Amino acid sequence: VLLVESGGGLVQPGGSLRLSCAASGFTFGTHDMSWVRQAPGKGLEWVASIDPIGTPTNYADSVKGRFTISRDNAENMVYLEMNSLKSEDTALYFCATGLDLQDWGQRTQVNVSS
Repeated sequence: VLLVESGGGLVQPGGSLRLSCAASGFTFGTHDMSWVRQAPGKGLEWVASIDPIGTPTNYADSVKGRFTISRDNAENMVYLEMNSLKSEDTALYFCATGLDLQDWGQRTQVNVSS
């Protein structure tokens, strides 16, 4: 299993970013996928998950209404569209397989700061 995240960076509060995760090495279209994050000095926080056919299963309360998870099974990609970003969204973001977060990507850094 290989998961490679991209799309992180520095953005001002209120801005937007779109994270991407390229998946390979497994049957992507049969797996739930998730995004998880870790803020500086804090533990892991599950962010969102999506089922194999593209229906988001749930979002963390902290991101509900601002973040959208989606996937493209033809391209083996999962995305996290992040809008109305806040400083507390600053974190390392990982994509992971399944609802049990079995396999993890290499992370991408998101910094929300003015």
